[in-house]
Amino acid sequence: MSSDGAGATGGIVVTGVHRAFGDVVAVDDISLVARPGEVTALIGPNGAGKTTLLLMLATLLVPDRGTITIDGFSPVDEPREVRRRIGWMPDGFGTWDALTVREVLHTIGAAYDLPAAEARARTDEVLEQVHLADLADRRARVLSRGQKQRLGMARALLHRPTTLLLDEPASGLDPRSRIELRDLVRGLAAAGTTVLVSSHILTELQEMADRAVIVSRGRTVETQAVDGAAPVSRTWRISALDRARLVAFLADEGLPWRDAGTAVDVELAGDTDAAELLVRLGGSGARVTAYAPLHGEMEAAYLAATEDRQ
Repeated sequence: MSSDGAGATGGIVVTGVHRAFGDVVAVDDISLVARPGEVTALIGPNGAGKTTLLLMLATLLVPDRGTITIDGFSPVDEPREVRRRIGWMPDGFGTWDALTVREVLHTIGAAYDLPAAEARARTDEVLEQVHLADLADRRARVLSRGQKQRLGMARALLHRPTTLLLDEPASGLDPRSRIELRDLVRGLAAAGTTVLVSSHILTELQEMADRAVIVSRGRTVETQAVDGAAPVSRTWRISALDRARLVAFLADEGLPWRDAGTAVDVELAGDTDAAELLVRLGGSGARVTAYAPLHGEMEAAYLAATEDRQ
């Protein structure tokens, strides 16, 4: 597409994208929209086509058919324009082990044609953002897996991209670093950045994302707002001091239940039904001690959308 006026359209738009490697179809028919100011989660089983899609968005692969735009620019026709706008953090990336953390980022700044003074200033800023400032003069080869992940995020942020493409960004991070990553990503989205993040850690995506795009077998299965991502039916786990009375109450209610050790699992149609059942349980004499959904909303949506997976 022409770049005349194209930059006025923000975010990522993917329409009917297909990509095969010989006889192996990696992406069959994926469509999605990731908006500026939002975190969009890309979730699906291994082999669903997530990384292949991200590589196409990052201008590293060309789709066989379909269209992609980032801020209105085509990664196929205008790769330089797209690369100036994206921050790309792959699941696994190499670095220059003989360079210090600071030197790695200065080199990346030069690749993006940042003036030397700006590259130095941005290096200091992003190292503070990802909590690596105290390791700035360490050789990259001595960094742990988690520290290299944080360096990868710093590298993606250095040139102030309008769009972030993150593939398993929390891999190798300790719990504190994961919380810091979540807060950083949410802050970037609040400032207007488009964020597309692929991860298998659905509980963290639940807290980070605004929207979820579920893919399976190379196709888009479902797109949902995270705060409304629960399917029609969800499993709730209930524990009570008097388990026999709890089971008898559920039978009287006509609610099938499954044994879960000292607890029982019940399928309920939605949060309203769950709340109403909890009220009735209060008068049952079972003395409920725990009552919670077995899966988070995003996990439940994912399991429902991919239940036919072999």
